[in-house]
Amino acid sequence: MAESFAEFETRLKAQGFDEVLERNWEPGQVAGTHTHPFDANAVVVQGEMWLTVGDATQHILSGGTFELARGTPHSERYGSEGATYWVGRRG
Repeated sequence: MAESFAEFETRLKAQGFDEVLERNWEPGQVAGTHTHPFDANAVVVQGEMWLTVGDATQHILSGGTFELARGTPHSERYGSEGATYWVGRRG
């Protein structure tokens, strides 16, 4: 059985993440190169996305995870159905 949002939130807060939330992205949405002032640990729960860090692009499907250290330049692109992911942020 898949982890619920409450279980994900509890697990990440136990790992020191101070904020856990759900992010929803529209179909085909693109977030150009940017950085965040927090570490991120996420799981895609619906749809698909492409995460590009440097010259490497990762295609992440539902159930896939990703982590980003604060200050890491990256870009994001979302599939034809958009995407939803749960993410823990640690400032």
